[in-house]
Amino acid sequence: MLRGIIGRKVGMTSLYLDSGEAHACTLVEAGPCWVTQVKRADKEGYDAVQLSFDPTKKRKSTPKPLAGHFARADVSLCRKVVEFRGPCEGEEKEIRVQDVFKENDLVSVRGISKGKGFQGVVKRHNFAGVGEATHGQHNRLRAPGSIGGCSYPARVFKGLKMAGRMGGKRVTVRKLHVLRVLPEKNLLIVKGSVPGAKNGYLVLEKA
Repeated sequence: MLRGIIGRKVGMTSLYLDSGEAHACTLVEAGPCWVTQVKRADKEGYDAVQLSFDPTKKRKSTPKPLAGHFARADVSLCRKVVEFRGPCEGEEKEIRVQDVFKENDLVSVRGISKGKGFQGVVKRHNFAGVGEATHGQHNRLRAPGSIGGCSYPARVFKGLKMAGRMGGKRVTVRKLHVLRVLPEKNLLIVKGSVPGAKNGYLVLEKA
C-alpha cells in the first residue's frame, strides 16, 4: 500500500460540513500517477516506489536519460517524478487517488511556497517598524533598527533577522484532514491551505 501520491494545486474554495460549519479548503488534483520504478532493499539498499505525474507529449523538454527511464518502464513521458520510501505491495501500474486516501485521513502536503522576491524586515519577519512618523522621521517607518554594537564586537552576528529573499522554499504542512475524495475527477479536498501557487506540484503523504 502506497503512502503518498503526486498532485497539483487547483485552488481554494469553501465547503459546508454536516454540522453546518463552513471551512476553507484546497482542491488538489491528485493523480493518476504511474509507477516508473520499484526499488528493493536487496538490490538498491532500500525499499521505495517511484511515481510519475502530469504526462506530456513534448519529447524535446524531457532529458534523454529520463526519457529512456520512462521507456524502460513502459510509461508515457511525464513532467514530475517523485520517490516514496517504503515497501510496495501489489503490482499496480497506475495509482489513483482512491487507492491511497479516503475521507477523514490525515495528510501531509509538501510544495514550493510562493516566491515574493527581496523583501524588508516588516514583511519578511513581521517587524513593527517605528510606528510613528513624528520628530522628523520621514524614512524610518519600516527600517530594521539597530543590528549590533559599535567597537565591541565590531561585527554583525550571524542569523540576525534582516531583509532578503522571501518565499520560494520547500514547505510542508502536516496533518491536514481529507474532507472529500472525488475519484471520478481525481480530486482531493483538503481542509485548510497548502503551500504554493495554483497549478504548482504537490507531494501528498499519509501523516
